[in-house]
Amino acid sequence: MKSLATSIDVQGEDLQEYCRKTAEQARLASRKLVSLSAAAKDAWLRAAAEALEENVDPILAANTLDLEAAPSYGLTEAAIDRLKLDAKRVAVMADALREIAALRDPVGEVIEGFRRPNGLEIQKVRVPLGTVFFIYESRPNVTVDAAAICVKSGNAVILRGGKEARHSSSALVDVMAGIAPQFGIPREAIQLVQTADREAVGHFLSLDDYIDVAIPRGGRSLIERVVREARMPVIKHFDGNCHVYLDESAEVDMAVAITVNAKCQRMGVCNACESLLVHSASVQRLLHPVLNALADQGVEIRGDERVCRQFPSAVPATEADWATEYLGPIVSVKIVDSLDEAIEHINRYGSHHTDAIVTSSLQAARRFCAGVDSSAVMVNASTRFNDGGEFGLGAEIGISTDKFHARGPCGLRELTTYKYLVLGEGQIRT
Repeated sequence: MKSLATSIDVQGEDLQEYCRKTAEQARLASRKLVSLSAAAKDAWLRAAAEALEENVDPILAANTLDLEAAPSYGLTEAAIDRLKLDAKRVAVMADALREIAALRDPVGEVIEGFRRPNGLEIQKVRVPLGTVFFIYESRPNVTVDAAAICVKSGNAVILRGGKEARHSSSALVDVMAGIAPQFGIPREAIQLVQTADREAVGHFLSLDDYIDVAIPRGGRSLIERVVREARMPVIKHFDGNCHVYLDESAEVDMAVAITVNAKCQRMGVCNACESLLVHSASVQRLLHPVLNALADQGVEIRGDERVCRQFPSAVPATEADWATEYLGPIVSVKIVDSLDEAIEHINRYGSHHTDAIVTSSLQAARRFCAGVDSSAVMVNASTRFNDGGEFGLGAEIGISTDKFHARGPCGLRELTTYKYLVLGEGQIRT
């Protein structure tokens, strides 16, 4: 396996030309992908899975270089764990490719069709977006997932991963792109940006004549920069300030189980619970069991005045706490006097990502679902289920908190658009 880990050093006009050439190659590759059969794409995915497993040693060697450099980047222990690969994690990535291969190809799907009185047959058909510029954090598995779902949905992808994972990402792209031509897929359909220069991002974001959509997945500052500079549409993966609301009719055991899972099953992810709302009528039944269970998991409670009176070990919450995505062992807790107050609080301070209600009332569940403006609303289920894999979409390229063009987990279908096909028999308009 040839290494692609060497970072090129280009500046000024050379850097601009490098970005333009990369995007132009991706555009040309995307045009060839449009007519590629589902069978060819699936065969590539299965072969890529085998190739990852066969090349596990060089992949892990590349990952070791990234791990050795990790302290110099100031990565946290959790970030280093996400960066680290072993044989098991490579096998999981390979299995993810096989799962994507087993999914139905959305390209060519007839969304709807109808016949006009004049005899014209009109079909609304799914087609790829074209070329995707994907900017993401230092997680090697994201490199594999993004390449797989972009090509499966007929799109070329330009990958701009974090510099902390550049050796790992290069090794993985080398494997997947290296065998692509055997299946009619241009190698340029999967390109990893080979410069760490941050100005390259700005150049790519200006190339709307070659790139159809930008997808940033990372910190707020990155996403805000992309939104500010991009000349093409952006699918944003913003903060995950997710809520769990315990309604007055919530059962104690369910309330404890869902809240602890939503907060503690994995804290550093976008669909983890960051805020807990408790109906005042259920405080005596629910507050202590739930907060004690969170405290037993090492979670710091930041509560409003009423919470602090009921739970003395809680830290007084500030206004900023209600809108904060902690990504760690802290949760803000507020007592509300009604379902409407809970909905209002979530819509004001939440990030429109994932919010859950625990209730025994069908009426309350329906009102919550109708009132909360988020990409996913859970009833008696953990916020952790807002995930492409859990929704049966296969791998995801992110969870969009936008309303256009995609919302929630972005899988294969979310990487397509549509066009109309009109079939006639010589009709002319009069």
